[in-house]
Amino acid sequence: MTQAGLVQILLYLLVVILCVKPLGSYMAAVYSGKSCGLDMVLGWLERIAYRTGGINSTQEMSWKTYLSAMLIFNFFGLLAVYGCQRLQFYLPLNPQGFPAVPPDLALNTASSFAANTNWQAYGGETTMSYFSQMAALTVQNFLSAATGMSLLVAMIRGIARHETTKLGNFWVDTVRGILYILLPLAFVLAMLLVSQGVIQNFKPYQTVSFMQPVSYQEQITDASGNPVKDAQGHPKAQMKIAASQLLPMGPVASQIAIKQLGTNGGGFFNVNSAHPFENPTPLSNFLEMISILLIPAALCYTYGIMVNDRRQGWAIFIAMAILFVPLVFVTVAQEQQGNPAFTYMGIDQRPDHALYPGGNMEGKESRFGITNSSIWAAATTATSNGSINSMHDSYTPLGGLIPLWLMHLGEVAFGGVGSGLYGMLMLVIITVFVAGLMVGRTPEYLGKKIEPFEMKMASIGVLLMPLAVLFFTGIAVVTAVGTGAIENPGAHGFTEMLYAFTSMVNNNGSAFAGLNANNRFYNLAGGMAILMGRYWIAIPALAIAGSLARKKGAPVGLGTLATHTPLFIFLLISVVIVLGALTFFPALSLGPIVEHLMLWGKYGR
Repeated sequence: MTQAGLVQILLYLLVVILCVKPLGSYMAAVYSGKSCGLDMVLGWLERIAYRTGGINSTQEMSWKTYLSAMLIFNFFGLLAVYGCQRLQFYLPLNPQGFPAVPPDLALNTASSFAANTNWQAYGGETTMSYFSQMAALTVQNFLSAATGMSLLVAMIRGIARHETTKLGNFWVDTVRGILYILLPLAFVLAMLLVSQGVIQNFKPYQTVSFMQPVSYQEQITDASGNPVKDAQGHPKAQMKIAASQLLPMGPVASQIAIKQLGTNGGGFFNVNSAHPFENPTPLSNFLEMISILLIPAALCYTYGIMVNDRRQGWAIFIAMAILFVPLVFVTVAQEQQGNPAFTYMGIDQRPDHALYPGGNMEGKESRFGITNSSIWAAATTATSNGSINSMHDSYTPLGGLIPLWLMHLGEVAFGGVGSGLYGMLMLVIITVFVAGLMVGRTPEYLGKKIEPFEMKMASIGVLLMPLAVLFFTGIAVVTAVGTGAIENPGAHGFTEMLYAFTSMVNNNGSAFAGLNANNRFYNLAGGMAILMGRYWIAIPALAIAGSLARKKGAPVGLGTLATHTPLFIFLLISVVIVLGALTFFPALSLGPIVEHLMLWGKYGR
């Protein structure tokens, strides 16, 4: 680890920590129905939204009603995104005349954006019109993020309240989350990104001439698109000369802002935030990295305020940070170590300058380097963000294992907006239950007894993700349609499939790009995995909230386990790691671990 790299990591973490308390306090005021300042400016919009939707803002819901409202809202959002894609040729703001998106891809994309996953089996600049990007995808980025935050707030109320069935109003929570949190933050971030050169326009794609023509080789294909080969079986290519390039345009900055803040992650362009029109400068890169963790980290403090014990929020934040920070350093160290195969081929990976250390630069932007690429890779998979500024498929085996394992931990460090914290709270319940068994007492959490129902729901919420990931990966491995999509056979190809379904079930959206996921099997199976990962975990979380809200408060006794102490933080981290290791270590052994041993066994010293 170089001094420059260490400073970059520490500066990033410091800025995130400094934002936790002010933003967390502000969000607590928003969701508690208190004045947040912006309500004096935008309150009229909130009231119009309630009148237009026929919403009684004072009427609270039980957990089943809250769940029903959320599912109906998300279902119609899914239909709207699907319909927009299928009709995009006839809709406005389509200067390139893009045709309708194929049905299976449209369904996969609609499921993905409704579930806050933003898995993209398409290239945005070659598939989606400006209208689809804005009215379907960007709008859904706001709605899906607000949904996750609303579910968290309902769970917090279930923990904080006593002897009631009411968890708040889903419509009110969603409107306030969008109007007072997501929209203002996205507006500010979008303006900052525009100042750095991120584009925001409705121009048709622009053709620009090169100052000097460039020659290149293009593979020859037949009428079916298959490569033509010579007598020796090598693909044929022909020399071509390019004198101009078609540059994609579009309303980019507005989508990039909410994709980062809402831990959505879908890029306007195919290469996501590695594209200079999405992420042109080191400052834009830093702002986008900050925004990935901004809301998930601050929600920990929001939780502490809303349960009237700020120590609980800080304890969870510290547990998340202890899980996250060391893995950032491991990722940076693995990538700076370099690739022994490159050394074997005579490629120099030594540093050219003290500020730009050597290492594995394959798939990384020279504008950002190894440290900022590795921080982003860890942050985007620790949350359910999924955006990228480098190609994860090109990381070293252990460098790529860390982002994969961060998802295997359930994306609870720090997790998606809302979903990360309610996932961690289910793990807190499991930890309290295990600790209670160890001392022979009925487990309690914040004055609520943890009984069999809560444990059953928490177990479902925690175990569903690994079961779904391994189930869909197993199907892909043993079927021709699954293995036919990989371009890298062996351990790396298996890792690509495991990463794909891990990303989809965890609602992450990032990918190892060697997998051709735009086919009917991956689109349909992936859509199912995405919906299961989002809603089959949200249901037990709300059920727990409803059960806890009905309970009486239990007085704190001498045997009550304090849940804000270093001991409890240690127990919570242990439970998270043990669950992640037990469920996925065999699969990781077949993928990145064996690939690392093979790589260093063949090329290492």
